Amino acid sequence: MSRWTGSWLSGPRAALEPGADSGDGTGQRWKGERLGLPESGPGSIAPTGRRALAILVDFLLSAGVAGLFTYPELPRNWSLLAWFAITTIAVAFFGFTPGHALFRLRVARVDGVALVGLPGAALRTALIFLVIPAVVWDADGRCLHDKASRTVVVRM
Repeated sequence: MSRWTGSWLSGPRAALEPGADSGDGTGQRWKGERLGLPESGPGSIAPTGRRALAILVDFLLSAGVAGLFTYPELPRNWSLLAWFAITTIAVAFFGFTPGHALFRLRVARVDGVALVGLPGAALRTALIFLVIPAVVWDADGRCLHDKASRTVVVRM
């Protein structure tokens, strides 16, 4: 590929897979290396499959909680409100949701601050609700909602 098209046709360096070299010697060897996270074990980037299972557990838990209040009717959209509340409060004050806890995951701030906080957790949860930010991620495994709230999901 010619030099003048290679810089933009090949995409941004953030989209490169770990181990891929952009030609400028800045390739990373594992997900999270640029963030200073370990390659494996506690503190390393959480796998996408475990994150998906964790959110599924949170959805089911929220539907159950909302169902307790709407019985004998189905919870309908009340389960979304329960999910938003459970996720926001749990991430803001504990750093993980019940689903994250089950799969040994935690939401951590990239800047090293101990807690995500209520504004960051609310922003993160609202963006997950929009779906698109949750299914677009970079080479570090950080979704758009994680980038906007300056967080990363790591293993415990």
